Amino acid sequence: MGFRPIPAAISVALALVICFVIPVPEGVTSDAWMLLGMFVGVISAIIGKVMPIGALSILAITLVAVTGVTSETTSGAINDALSSFANPLIWLIGAAIMISRGIIKTGLGERAGYYFIAIWGKKTLGIAYSLAITELMLAPVTPSNTARGGGIIHPLVRSIARTYDSDPEKGTEARMGKFLALVNYHCNPISAAMFVTATAPNPLVVNLVAESTNMDIHLSWGTWAIAMLLPGLVAMAIMPLVIYMMYPPEIKETPNSAEFAFERLKEMGPITRNEYIMLGIFTILLLLWAGIPEMIFGAAWAVNATTTAFIGLSLLLITGVLTWEDIITERSAWDTITWFAALVMMATFLNKLGLITWFSNMLETSIGGLGLHWALAAGLLLLAYLYAHYMFASTTAHITAMFAAFFTAGVALGAPPMLYALLMAAASNIMMTLTHYATGTSPVVFGSGFTTLGEWWKAGFVMSVVNLAVFVVIGGIWWKILGYW
Repeated sequence: MGFRPIPAAISVALALVICFVIPVPEGVTSDAWMLLGMFVGVISAIIGKVMPIGALSILAITLVAVTGVTSETTSGAINDALSSFANPLIWLIGAAIMISRGIIKTGLGERAGYYFIAIWGKKTLGIAYSLAITELMLAPVTPSNTARGGGIIHPLVRSIARTYDSDPEKGTEARMGKFLALVNYHCNPISAAMFVTATAPNPLVVNLVAESTNMDIHLSWGTWAIAMLLPGLVAMAIMPLVIYMMYPPEIKETPNSAEFAFERLKEMGPITRNEYIMLGIFTILLLLWAGIPEMIFGAAWAVNATTTAFIGLSLLLITGVLTWEDIITERSAWDTITWFAALVMMATFLNKLGLITWFSNMLETSIGGLGLHWALAAGLLLLAYLYAHYMFASTTAHITAMFAAFFTAGVALGAPPMLYALLMAAASNIMMTLTHYATGTSPVVFGSGFTTLGEWWKAGFVMSVVNLAVFVVIGGIWWKILGYW
């Protein structure tokens, strides 16, 4: 069978109950309610891992096309079902994932990590900050936070821990591995929050904000990066200290870490041609995404973010750093393009058919009836949105299901739109701290056995509070200075 029967049955049952059992509420069209049923079924299937998310996305596109809930004609329905494949944000993230393959293939990310450890690694805390800096450097061009935290940083952590005889199988994880594993993981949500291209769901947030504000707010790559720069750096600086206080490593001094790092670098050999090329293209991407040519030479030199990604990908193909075989076998990129297109399409038409407006009005009425100041009312919505992630195993599913309605309701209650958009964007990444199933990186790091479930959840909750406080206070002040609200 190509699917898991029990979760599939639950998902189908939920969809059917909404479509055919629950009466269509007043103010909602039957087509919108039918689409909601299909949407809930798809989200439930994603949560229940009925099938790979790409396969589920194909089914979602098929359902929209077959049922005709978005159009009266069959040709219109299939055009609507496939409409989001023309969304540039989808191709931005897909191309960026392909580019990140170059960082892994060339070994540039691993080499950078060992360099930082060689410089800062005289103490265990210094090693932690080296991991954080490496994560931060890779984030702009590594949209797979799993590839970044689980595929690049985590192997470094395990190698270092083994060097100091910190091994879960020996019961010595507390020597160093527990602390470094938690730092490794909690770098991930913070770096993901700092750049549009640092995790796949971020462009989804950009799209939902734009649609919810009738394009009044468009979070460009540069706008997002500048906004998240200060709170992100503060959160990244604080995080290792918080983890250090919660789970202090038994080994606090690491005088031979530099020797270890240099040995690994020696094993890797001198920097290769492809690493130099990757570094050069990495720099070009950052300059173009940040809008530096436009700042210096004027608007004529502006380059669209998606165009920039394709420039970088083309350069990697021309130089031979990546081959076409690398591109077509980059499963995560094609998966992302497919699920992104399907979910954005469904969310878009839920909005166009008026369901998001109806639901946000319900939230507004419920919270507004309490008579709270907009800051408290919007804060309650923000907290509910963030901590609802205990029920989700996918940030994509969570954002798709809840973001638009909660954002719209918060703005309706008086929250400044740009301020609230940035806080919701930050929360969409902070929620990854919470559980051992919160995002793809979670099972990779947790599965290594350095922490217990209780330790993981405790650290996750504490870091969610710390990170949220940083983004609310530091972020709020910073965005006021920038004139965003």
